[in-house]
Amino acid sequence: MKGKIIILSAPSGTGKSTIISRLMQDESLCLSFSISATSRKPRGQEQHGREYYFLTEEEFQTRVDNGEFVEWEEVYAGTRYGTLESEVNRVVGAGRNLIMDIDVKGALNIKKRFGDDALSIFIMPPGIEALAERLRARATDSEETIARRLAKAEYEMGFSQNFDEVVVNDDLDTAVAEVGEKIRRYACGC
Repeated sequence: MKGKIIILSAPSGTGKSTIISRLMQDESLCLSFSISATSRKPRGQEQHGREYYFLTEEEFQTRVDNGEFVEWEEVYAGTRYGTLESEVNRVVGAGRNLIMDIDVKGALNIKKRFGDDALSIFIMPPGIEALAERLRARATDSEETIARRLAKAEYEMGFSQNFDEVVVNDDLDTAVAEVGEKIRRYACGC
């Protein structure tokens, strides 16, 4: 039996990656993580093939030209992210549920392409000020980058009504439980 596609999207700093990490520990959900490709450089301890497939701009463009992506976007000027078709096939073909951590535009494109074969969940921050605090606490971005991310977050939050489900992450444990339950109902029929 083929696995299902689960799409999680959220503004940067909302806790989406942490939620996914916690959900991955629940083997009853049969989740495998979709590793996105990006043209950006690794941050901190990120490794090629673990958090992302880090591609040069030229490598990324070659794969676009060859039709190897199910979706891709230039999320920030000069920085592209996308999901390789081979990654989707690798996971769902093995009977696992593919969990995708992608930007809003990519999420909507995947949902449009796969329809009812994909569940889209938007993780909403409790508010823009809380999001600003989270981004600053990371200590990975400049104030200018944080300002750009906050402006983008407000824009992305406007698309939340286009998702199948919305979960507000004002308490991590509660958000993890809510997302897990939505996945269980969709993918496992429980």
